[in-house]
Amino acid sequence: MQKHSQKRWTLKRILKEIAIMLLMILVISNVLSYIRKPDITENQLPAIKALLISGDQFDSAVFEGKPLLIHFWATWCPTCKVEADNIQRLSKQYNVVTFAVKSGDNEALRTYMEEREFDFGVINDNDGRWASRFNVQGYPTTFIYDASGEIRFSEVGYTSTAGLLLRMWWVD
Repeated sequence: MQKHSQKRWTLKRILKEIAIMLLMILVISNVLSYIRKPDITENQLPAIKALLISGDQFDSAVFEGKPLLIHFWATWCPTCKVEADNIQRLSKQYNVVTFAVKSGDNEALRTYMEEREFDFGVINDNDGRWASRFNVQGYPTTFIYDASGEIRFSEVGYTSTAGLLLRMWWVD
């Protein structure tokens, strides 16, 4: 009769298994993000003139010579809710404008932002016109443009604060 050796679960083995699982999740999520990214027809940042929910005017021409992150999200999107803190942190160091897609009127969006203590710029894309113009198919979707207004990065899905900061630092 042959004995089967059974490995015992040690802390080192458990941590190794967790690390392997996290690495696999990271690789798979990056592959899925790459596959799902929007089909960009223009490499240059389009002219954007729109009213923010704060009442201020947003004009993309103001950001010529500076990198800009454009983020599409929705209040009904669970992943967007998780990623919103990352966008908030990034907005303290870099130029960020976001589009809230099909998420209600300006008052509802202002309430949503205030309850969560977010103050990044939001354009209400209630009819999805801007999302359509950027060919956004899933949420959240992030675009990063460099100082010359050329697209350098786009992604669909969750991105960590560190990932966003690294990408913005790269294009800066």
